[in-house]
Amino acid sequence: MDYRYNEPMKNHTTFRTGGPADRYCSAASADEILEVLKESEDRGEKTFIIGNGSNLLVSDDGIRGTVLEIGEHFRNITVDGCRIYAEAGALLSVIAAAARDAVLTGMEFASGIPGTLGGAVFMNAGAYGGEMKDIVEYVDVLREGRRERIAGPDMDFGYRHSICCEQEIIVLGAGLLLAKGDADLIRGRMQELNQKRREKQPLEYPSAGSTFKRPEGYFAGKLIQDAGLSGCRIGDAAVSEKHCGFLINCGEATSSDIYRLIRHVIRTVDEKFRVKLEPEVRMLGEFTE
Repeated sequence: MDYRYNEPMKNHTTFRTGGPADRYCSAASADEILEVLKESEDRGEKTFIIGNGSNLLVSDDGIRGTVLEIGEHFRNITVDGCRIYAEAGALLSVIAAAARDAVLTGMEFASGIPGTLGGAVFMNAGAYGGEMKDIVEYVDVLREGRRERIAGPDMDFGYRHSICCEQEIIVLGAGLLLAKGDADLIRGRMQELNQKRREKQPLEYPSAGSTFKRPEGYFAGKLIQDAGLSGCRIGDAAVSEKHCGFLINCGEATSSDIYRLIRHVIRTVDEKFRVKLEPEVRMLGEFTE
């Protein structure tokens, strides 16, 4: 296994921030994942699993331990009738394109989500009325050092939640069940959703997508806007004026800037509306205000 030492995590997150990881590697097989886990355990260190880094905020102080990327070597996709099998490192946009090319419907919602399949299954990613739970038939995982196949209904999918959030489970791949569709309708729907994203989301800036979970009965972006926080900045971290649910890196933001802005938004919305926002982004490392 080839390790990189003191690897800047800003090179591996869509926020483009984050200090160095003690060790960084990219696994090419399930056996290599187990090898890294064993080595880290022997060293008394933690192992942090990442995919495309699209939903992460890594501390400016970095990560003590090993970061294991499940990415470029886990990107195989196969189509068989109405079923697609994709490995955990496959990008959702690429899987959605494969579904489109096979005239399969059900995955249009995911065509603009920037993450990998593994991360999408972990958090039950969704957009525009669709979620991974709607299409996941089963998930192949590593649990307690053993390969297992978990049926979709047993994944405990909920809003931005799966069984992976509570247990030490590593997603290796998943079987997706779609349906035969109309090529023009599928292509048109994907173009429509991608146009909406370009119009309504600040795609020109580094971000982690929607920064906050949707509180029950509300929309996070609307609450943030109504709290008067549109354009609010701490350093080079800002609440997007285009979509207040997005916190963006306007240039040279640090993870600390972003973290402090997250906390400021949470406090302000709570004070004004008595609604407690919860971050959707995963935070790795130590943070202080």
